[in-house]
Amino acid sequence: MSSDFESYEQDFAVLTAEITGRIGKVPKLVGDEKKQMVANVERQLEEAKELLEQMELEVREIPPQSRGMYSSRMRSYKQEMGKLEADFKRSRIAYSDEVRNELLGDDGNSSENQRAHLLDNTERLERSSRRLEAGYQIAVETEQIGQEMLENLSHDREKIQRARERLRETDANLGKSSRILTGMLRRIIQNRILLVVLAVIIIFTATMAIYFSVRGR
Repeated sequence: MSSDFESYEQDFAVLTAEITGRIGKVPKLVGDEKKQMVANVERQLEEAKELLEQMELEVREIPPQSRGMYSSRMRSYKQEMGKLEADFKRSRIAYSDEVRNELLGDDGNSSENQRAHLLDNTERLERSSRRLEAGYQIAVETEQIGQEMLENLSHDREKIQRARERLRETDANLGKSSRILTGMLRRIIQNRILLVVLAVIIIFTATMAIYFSVRGR
């Protein structure tokens, strides 16, 4: 299973490298070229998110005792993804000096305040995105903890069930032993009664023999 995770990691590394290169080109483009580049980056960002989701599913299948290392790597990949998205947002409203001069001419300086305002709004969106990401991470970690607790409870339940089975087997064995001992005791009592009866008969017979012997004389 870890081999699948590592394969997704390699794909993610290649894809993010391509996205980074294309994001750097966006501010230098205008018109249809820029629209096409933006569309390509958006498509690759979606592919990167899907890879992260696949990696997340793989991590959930890893045994709890080995999951910590992979969870740490996932956090770094998510942070990298957030940085790429933030860089992409900035690149869409940023212009290189050459392009800005061609588009605005002398008005480039006068639009600097508007550009700063847009950047400020972008920063606010990024902060909100980071807060959402942190909340999502907490939810994922909580889910993992809950899953581990359920697994532990399941193991404990199995242990209790096995203990109950052993108790039932012990009770059954004790019942069999008790019946055997009861039967043995009953036979001992019967044998003793039989011995007493035989002893009485022998004594009676001997007494009668002595009596008739003495009387015959």
